[in-house]
Amino acid sequence: MPKGEGKVIAQNKKAYHDYFIEETYETGIVLQGTEIKSLRAGKANLKDSFARVQSGEVWLHNMHISPYEQGNRYNHEPLRTRKLLLHNREIVKLIGYTKETGYTLVPLKIYLKNGYAKLLLGLGKGKKQYDKRDDLKKKEAKREVERAFRDRQRI
Repeated sequence: MPKGEGKVIAQNKKAYHDYFIEETYETGIVLQGTEIKSLRAGKANLKDSFARVQSGEVWLHNMHISPYEQGNRYNHEPLRTRKLLLHNREIVKLIGYTKETGYTLVPLKIYLKNGYAKLLLGLGKGKKQYDKRDDLKKKEAKREVERAFRDRQRI
């Protein structure tokens, strides 16, 4: 199965609006007991999350996984930092990229693949305000062309 495919649990749609995504990495996530059950129920949010390389390991911050309803005292803290699983050569590559100014690690989506929770991590460079406006103009122009083409097909 190609990278990024599987049952999608949560997506960070705003990441594509705020960043130019140059590369993507498929990572595993270290989860505690009831977190995977909560993920399978679709209770995750990537909205304000980000990843950081610290002491040779990649950590995911601010990803919210709601506590499992039947978990009682075995539940986890919703916003805890979680370790991401990558190969060493990928981590070394990411360290080099993140030391450059303007690059950041952005979680794009979390999904289930072959029973395992995976995270699609993107290496992004921040967009300026004028870049965002340009993207909106292009998107609107594309919609107009498609609308005109559809109207022409009907006649």
